[in-house]
Amino acid sequence: MPSTRPARGATLNRGSTRFNLAEREADGDWLDERTAIDGEAAPVRTTVTVEHPRTIIARNQSPDVPFDRSINPYRGCEHGCIYCFARPSHAYHDLSPGLDFETRLFAKPDAPSLLRAELAKPGYVCRPIAFGTNTDPYQPIERDWRITRGCIEVLAETNHPITITTKSDRVLHDLDLIAPMAAKGLAAVMISVTTLDPKIAMTLEPRAAAPARRLRAIQELAAAGVPTFVSISPVIPAITDHEMEHILELAAEAGARRAFFIPVRLPHEVAPLFRAWLDTHYPERAGKVMAITQSLRGGRDNDPGFFTRMQGQGPWAALLSTRFHKACRKYGLEGERMQLRTDLFRPPAGAQGELF
Repeated sequence: MPSTRPARGATLNRGSTRFNLAEREADGDWLDERTAIDGEAAPVRTTVTVEHPRTIIARNQSPDVPFDRSINPYRGCEHGCIYCFARPSHAYHDLSPGLDFETRLFAKPDAPSLLRAELAKPGYVCRPIAFGTNTDPYQPIERDWRITRGCIEVLAETNHPITITTKSDRVLHDLDLIAPMAAKGLAAVMISVTTLDPKIAMTLEPRAAAPARRLRAIQELAAAGVPTFVSISPVIPAITDHEMEHILELAAEAGARRAFFIPVRLPHEVAPLFRAWLDTHYPERAGKVMAITQSLRGGRDNDPGFFTRMQGQGPWAALLSTRFHKACRKYGLEGERMQLRTDLFRPPAGAQGELF
């Protein structure tokens, strides 16, 4: 049976059926003994493993995403969002996309130096680098590791454009770097606001910033002159979809320029994790949620097809799209898209170049 863990999103820690990983509900330590005695779910420790990749800029050729390169300073995400489409990536580490994904994290402290080296390569062509495309660059461990900040320092030094997507107000800690970049047309930030209900947020995305703090982040970013956007992603039928118009209204009041949304996606191991979460927190409407979700995805839990994976299909997708665009027109959220400059980029100076 699924069981809740304090401040954690997943109720399961199953391995991947794609890779025949074993289930990891218990780890045999004193926490499991305490659970057996006290009859309650034990807290799960967060651990961070240092990773030393050879490169840091990831490339993609997906035709339905607006960027061709990204940086992920961390693997796994302590925010614990149950719907996170990045969860299946943990299976490649022989770890569970469930609790392991949000508790057994990887950090890349070499990221700033690797970034500097890649930007200095002959023939490098400057285009915006996206942060927050897989896991959140401002998840709680950024407070201590400051890897995201280190990368932004390199990009600020070289006048390289950056986009940031986050559901954390921790991005404000780097406003001293981001605001001057934005003044040059080099930075834009997208804040994800999934729900305004603190009770829903506590189980849906338990360690992310509270909804009110995200709205304040939009306000402070916009006030500092940073082009700021709001993403209502994912929209979950019968759980959060009724909040769409109100989220857009408050985001517009806070200073967001444009909005985006994506219906909930359930790739690979996310589907059974999401079903278990529904059974635990919303058993009375679990069937309805999944029926609508499948209607959005051509009768399946997930549709991996380009373009349709971001938009959904069928009557429910059309209804969500109509509501969204009508609200955007009403609240003035049809402003310009992210347009960042690339002509200011200057490669980082090498040791020899600094002599002249």
